[in-house]
Amino acid sequence: MYELIKGANVGLATLSESVDSVMVSLDWTSPSGEGDADVSVLLLDVEGKVRSDADFYFYNNPVAADGSVQLLGKTPTGSGNKDRISFDLTAVPSDVDRIVVAASRYDGAHFGELGDLQLALADGSGENLLRFAIDDADSVSAFIFGELYRRSGAWKIRAVGQGYDAGLAGLATDFGVDIDDDAAVVEAAEETLGASAGDEQADAVLPAPATEREPRATPEAVPAPRRPDVGTESRKVSARPRTAKRKVTLPKVVKKSLAENESWKEAKLFPVSALKSDRDRETRATSVLLSVMAQIPEFGRRLTAAFGAPAGRMETFAEVTLPHGETPRRPDGVIRVERAGKLWTALVETKTNGNALKPEQVQAYMDIATRRGYEAVITLSNDVALEGSPLVDVRIDGRRKHKVALWHLSWAEVTHQAQMLIRHEGVGNMAHAWLLQELLRYLQHENSGCHGFQNMGAAWVPVRNGIDTETLCQGDQRALDVVESWERLIRQVCLGLGGELGQRVLPVQRSKRGTDPGARRSRLADQLCLEGRLQSELRIEGTPGILAITADLRTGRLRTSIEIPAPELGYPLSWAKRLVRRLAEAPADLHIETLVQGEAGGPRGTLERLRPEPGDMLPKNGTQITGFRLSLFKGMGSGRGNAESGFITSVNDAVHRFYTTVVAHLDGPARRTPPTDPATTG
Repeated sequence: MYELIKGANVGLATLSESVDSVMVSLDWTSPSGEGDADVSVLLLDVEGKVRSDADFYFYNNPVAADGSVQLLGKTPTGSGNKDRISFDLTAVPSDVDRIVVAASRYDGAHFGELGDLQLALADGSGENLLRFAIDDADSVSAFIFGELYRRSGAWKIRAVGQGYDAGLAGLATDFGVDIDDDAAVVEAAEETLGASAGDEQADAVLPAPATEREPRATPEAVPAPRRPDVGTESRKVSARPRTAKRKVTLPKVVKKSLAENESWKEAKLFPVSALKSDRDRETRATSVLLSVMAQIPEFGRRLTAAFGAPAGRMETFAEVTLPHGETPRRPDGVIRVERAGKLWTALVETKTNGNALKPEQVQAYMDIATRRGYEAVITLSNDVALEGSPLVDVRIDGRRKHKVALWHLSWAEVTHQAQMLIRHEGVGNMAHAWLLQELLRYLQHENSGCHGFQNMGAAWVPVRNGIDTETLCQGDQRALDVVESWERLIRQVCLGLGGELGQRVLPVQRSKRGTDPGARRSRLADQLCLEGRLQSELRIEGTPGILAITADLRTGRLRTSIEIPAPELGYPLSWAKRLVRRLAEAPADLHIETLVQGEAGGPRGTLERLRPEPGDMLPKNGTQITGFRLSLFKGMGSGRGNAESGFITSVNDAVHRFYTTVVAHLDGPARRTPPTDPATTG
């Protein structure tokens, strides 16, 4: 991999032949595991300024209409995050001279608190090309990692490494963006939307990008929320982007049915009643998904951008026949994207109902793709891919000049992306909204076979028995298999919860950057053998702490918990009373433990006992309180599958119950409201 130093540059064409589309990732770690930052991109002209405010891409404006820029969001990496940005350089307008890639922090945080900052770049096949490590970020709240720029018609990349004290608003302002970040205006707008949305009747959601000037009023568009008639000034939407996050969703309204009785079933676009075999499920699921991807461009783009596909006209095909020696092959599907006369092609191999991918089948498709000059093979199954642990091992012919990328997509990820788009971000076309609703209904139907990861594997029962009899030894491969299955399950839990909430939910991995994933899982497998417990942590955007999950295989119990810090102001008794009020809807058997300085633990008890006497939460000796730990316990299923009595279902239910009854009612961290004044830290 090419190593860049600060101020250095290199031409993309010298690194790879596949640089029409590239993926830039920004990485960082946090000692606490909770440090975060947000990426942003600015398209600049030859004067070093944006052509308009629309050239500023960040969390309120993540996708360019022409597909040249798409912010893909964060993925966890050890004790930090990797935030990815997809660039289709063939779609970048000719009057754009430079593309600045930056990130910002908030609430007084600065980049000096993060570690292992780096920028990395991969080509269209997914191969990592270069890396720029940063070790001098200092106390700045915004940071320019690097920039892509044109020279003599070719694209180059420069390692910048420049900090800004002025935060996101200040950085954008310096490049000519007209920022409107008046917190009072933002909050007033949100309150107005919230008050009026309850009276609005609509069946779908409409996104509210920061650059949207006025709600569109086309016949096919889903109506925007109605604002109160209090004068033209209150109805105006600011033409300037706001860096304070805002989401607009419309409530669903139950329509009165025209059926004569409840036995009448509404006709569905994608029926599932006729699915009798695994082959039927695979064929139907592939055709349904590929068809919706082609009909709804924003959905198809969400699923393919991370695989190096450009933004362009997409066509999808099912059950095609391709020559392969004496026996023609029939991949389940083909995706083709046309951009500026060039074609990007991916073969699709699908499995449903928990069936495993066949290595020889995937290998054949990789060979076909290589010979025909296709860009990728995409596998789609219930399984969830893990870093450093491919689902299928394939042989790559290094002698061939053309490279084919192998990517994996889980049905849980497909469902997550559909949920995010239809329920939280929105589509502006009513027919598209209806199509996505039908797709979600199909994917979540019990007979579709598209339910995501659903089996802990053959090692589950022997490992449980070995822990129960204390005969499971360190180094046992079966323990490692269970640890990998547990990690897949947790990643799926994150996707499911994130899709419901419309927020980032990421697994936390407390290991050093660069730690080999296989070595980390081996260590966790040995820990499982010794302690009999599986443990994970989830970071949920907008919550005050980390949600921890522990499956104790010795006792057969699941524990979900969260630690929240003590308030900085006020009196301990007031803290206790306020916490009890917040937990008014929580289960009576919720355990509350007071965390104090030192090794000794503080008072603990159930919510049922503490409700009448919140003062019992306070230590008698006046020891300083550092926080509170809230925990729920429940029995876990014993089966390896996802049946009602299975382990997978019990974990999903435990996390969902704990979040909805406990975590959702707690105070979240301070809201992100960068100041208007660019001279102030953002």
